[in-house]
Amino acid sequence: MRNICGLFIVLTALASCSTPRQILEKPIDFGDNRIALTKEYLEQRYKIVQATPDIVPKMIVLHWTAIPTLEGSFDAFKEATLPNWRPDIKGVSGLNVSTQFLVDRDGTIYRLMPETTMARHVIGLNHCAIGVENVGGTADTPLTRAQLKANIFLVQYLAEKYDIEYVIGHHEYTLFEEHPLWLEVDDGYRTVKSDPGPEFMEKVRKATKKYNFKPVPSEK
Repeated sequence: MRNICGLFIVLTALASCSTPRQILEKPIDFGDNRIALTKEYLEQRYKIVQATPDIVPKMIVLHWTAIPTLEGSFDAFKEATLPNWRPDIKGVSGLNVSTQFLVDRDGTIYRLMPETTMARHVIGLNHCAIGVENVGGTADTPLTRAQLKANIFLVQYLAEKYDIEYVIGHHEYTLFEEHPLWLEVDDGYRTVKSDPGPEFMEKVRKATKKYNFKPVPSEK
């Protein structure tokens, strides 16, 4: 009887370890206005004219929000149009920034919008990239181990669903300027990014190396 009880405990522990991580739905506003602005962005920035704002994912881009709370981060993406505190990119398009996934500091994953709908989160590559934003990222709110695990899970989850070729940090996006996936029409439209940093990306890549993602283009 003791052996049977011991076996049950072991099997229960194994089952709990293999339980899939849950993705919670927390949708942002994606009504007619945002759809129209997204289609306009695709046409004006990438010369892509299509009836829907759909994308074919080839890339996952990892970010941090630099906002310390989940709700503050969510609010930054929620509305269809850019808030007044983003004048640096408003002249390019009135479409608000967004992301397909938002990861809280405790590792909870929220899906904010469909995975194959374009989000504005990375210059030049939105037309083929799924965004993963992490709450925090400042000196006071560094990315957590729970967030790292959640990002690894999301990369694995997405790589099993789509033909993902690249997994990059936002800080690496300009390395694609000469790449066929790069479609930004304005050579002067760039922003300097540091998220989520080389150390975070190294850990994600090491944990997902079985997918054989392509290396990021070399520095010029």
